[in-house]
Amino acid sequence: MRIVLFGKNGQLGREFQRILPAWGEVIPLGRDQLDLSDPGALEDVLSDRKPRLIINASAYTNVDRAEKEADAAMQINAVAPGTMAEMARKLNSVFVHYSTDYVFDGGKGSPYLETDAVNPLNLYGKSKLAGEENIKQAGEAYLILRTSWVYSLRGESFVNKVLGWARNHAKLKIVSDQIGSPTWARALAEVTRDALIQYNDGLFEKIRERRGIYHLAGRGYTSRYEWAKQILALDPNPTGQLVQTIEPVSSMEFPAPAARPLFSALDCARFEETFGAQMPEWSDALKLAMAE
Repeated sequence: MRIVLFGKNGQLGREFQRILPAWGEVIPLGRDQLDLSDPGALEDVLSDRKPRLIINASAYTNVDRAEKEADAAMQINAVAPGTMAEMARKLNSVFVHYSTDYVFDGGKGSPYLETDAVNPLNLYGKSKLAGEENIKQAGEAYLILRTSWVYSLRGESFVNKVLGWARNHAKLKIVSDQIGSPTWARALAEVTRDALIQYNDGLFEKIRERRGIYHLAGRGYTSRYEWAKQILALDPNPTGQLVQTIEPVSSMEFPAPAARPLFSALDCARFEETFGAQMPEWSDALKLAMAE
């Protein structure tokens, strides 16, 4: 099994680098090896490596900056995944790509199904949706996995931001009207691997039969405010906290260039039924992550 992994330095990419070598040869690629905005270079890399599995854990993820850097976001989130999917088709490779809950507008008020109408509120969401469409047009054996609020204890994440804020401020204001499904990067990588590895002998054919969009995120949902309270309660070094109070506030108190969906939790039943693999409850995963 030869696996090309894009986005090796991201939260998800680092987790894949930890677990995939036990399955096969992993070729991890990051910005220092490849400019994803160069389709020709991307094609050359895949033609040379001829992987059996391509995992795209890369993305342009700065939601607010994307409003001003639309071309860059579209190149990374839309054009590059389409090129990857086209190359996967030519090479008879399986392609796994991660999308986002931000393809929805948040107006449903209950966890989103794969069949629900999409309506992204910001450029980031639009670029990820365009990536989905490009993959569907080009791909043959592909999985588009929409996920939500991904975090790890390494790199920049909401969890690390909250821990940092708590060490520098006596009072925190955290938005309480944004609802989503926190997703531990390690669990996301492991469940993805578990879904794939069961078809090791006939991977291409099995994924081609099951190709499409699936939701894969931490089970259940919560607000950023409640999530932050849980993070601080599970802090492995609570004596370092200066925070005394956490105040729930509206998103209106923190105006940002890009609008966010207020309710973007994902229903993952389709993935669970199709692949027999399940993400942990978001709160259980957080306990495991904080106990590392």
